[in-house]
Amino acid sequence: MHTGTILLIDDEPLLRQAVARTLELEGYVVLQVPDAHRGLDALREHADDIGVILSDVKLPDGRGLDLLPRYKALAPLAEVVLMTAFGTIADGVKAMKLGAFDYLTKGDADEQMVVVVDRAAEQARLRRRVAALEKKVGEQYSFDALIGKAPVLEQAKKMAQQVAPTEAAVLLEGPTGAGKELFAQAIHYASPRRTKPFVALNCSAFPKDLLESELFGYRKGAFTGAAVDKKGLFEEASGGTLFLDEIGELEVGAQAKLLRALETQEFTKLGDTKPTRVNVRIVAATNRNLKQEADQGHFRPDLYYRLSVVVIPVPPLSVRPGDVRALIDHFAQHFAAKLRQRPLTITPAALRALETYPWPGNVRELKNVLERAAILVPTDEPLDVEDLPIEVQVAALPHGPANADSDDPRTLRNFERQHVQRILLECNGNKAEAARVLGIAHTTLYRKIQEFGL
Repeated sequence: MHTGTILLIDDEPLLRQAVARTLELEGYVVLQVPDAHRGLDALREHADDIGVILSDVKLPDGRGLDLLPRYKALAPLAEVVLMTAFGTIADGVKAMKLGAFDYLTKGDADEQMVVVVDRAAEQARLRRRVAALEKKVGEQYSFDALIGKAPVLEQAKKMAQQVAPTEAAVLLEGPTGAGKELFAQAIHYASPRRTKPFVALNCSAFPKDLLESELFGYRKGAFTGAAVDKKGLFEEASGGTLFLDEIGELEVGAQAKLLRALETQEFTKLGDTKPTRVNVRIVAATNRNLKQEADQGHFRPDLYYRLSVVVIPVPPLSVRPGDVRALIDHFAQHFAAKLRQRPLTITPAALRALETYPWPGNVRELKNVLERAAILVPTDEPLDVEDLPIEVQVAALPHGPANADSDDPRTLRNFERQHVQRILLECNGNKAEAARVLGIAHTTLYRKIQEFGL
C-alpha cells in the first residue's frame, strides 16, 4: 500500500539505502539524494508529492538546520525530520523552533524512526486536506463567484476588492436577493481575516428582546431560562468578520449598544459585570436608503457613519440583463452537480422568457426558478416555457407587460388584457375554466381573446 512519498537526503550511501529499504517496506515511496543541492532540485520538481523530508543535519554542501527554511519554502505542506549522528538537546530545540517536525539520532531503532515518519506523514496529509478545503472555500466565496460582467457589477466588485484587505467597515446597499451576502463573504475571504470566522446575522429575524442576547450573549442566571453561559455572535466572530444583514431593522436600543461595541471593541454581556473584549470587522447590508433613514431620524446618524466608511451599491438583476444567461448556465451546472444528474437543457423560447423577465426577486429568484426546474423537469426533456412560473410565462407573451410597447400599462384596457392573460395561463389554456374564474360568459371571453390578440 502506497502511504506517501519521502525525500531522503543523506551523503552516506549504505545508511541511506538501509533507511530507504526500511521505509519502502512500510509502503512509502522514497526518493534518495546524496546532498542538499540535489535535494532542493528534487523538492522543486516533486513538491506536490513529497509529504516528509528526512534530512541529515551534516551534508557535504550545507547544514540541515540552515537548509530547513529553504525546505519549508519549497514544500510548505511537507514535514521535515532531521537526522544527526551526534544529537544534542540544543540542536533539537533549535530545529523544532525553525519548523522541524522532529529530530532523530542516527542509530535509533528502526521502529522508532518509522513511528516518527508515520506521525510526520499523517501530519502532512492533514495539512494537505486543510489546504485543499481552504482552497475550495476560497474559490466558493471568491469574487469570481459573483457571476456576471455588467459594468455596474464590475464596479461594485472593484470597490469590494479594494476595501477587502483593509479593516474598514463596509455597508452594502441593494435590494433583497441581489447577492449582498455573497459580496460580504468575498470581502472576508479576500482579507487577512480569511482564516477566522465569518458569522452572519439577519437583524430582522429576531424579536427585539432576543437580538441583544444573540449579538452579545449572556451569563448564566441573567434571566429566567438562562441556564448556561452563552457566547454572542460578536464573541463568536472575534478575529474575523461579523455580517449584519438588514441592519436597518435594528431597533434603537440595540443600535446604541452596537455603536459602543464598534467604537470600543468591547461590550458587557447580560448578567455580567466585566466587559468582554473582541476584535471584529463589521460588514453590514441593507435594502433601504440608510442615509435617508438617518437624516429622517429613523436610524442613528452616528452609527450610520460608523458603518458606512465604504458604501458599495450592489446592483439589482434588472439593471444587468446581459448577466442572466451566464447565471442560468452557472445554476444549471450547480444543481446538476447537487442532484447528481445531467444539466438542464433549455428551449430557445424558455431561454428568451428567462432573459426578458425583469426578476424583481433578483438573483435569488432566478436561482429558485432554476432549482425548481432541475427538480421537476425530467432529465431527458428540455425546460420549456410551460415549465416556468406563471409570472415568467405572462411576461414572455407577445402582449405581456414586458412587451407592451404602445399602450400605457396603467390603462384599464392593458390591465384587463394582462389579467385575462394570467387567468388563461393559470387554467392551462382551458377557456371554459378561464371564463368561470373570470365570471364571464364563454362568448365574452372569446371576444376579449380576439380583441386583445391573445
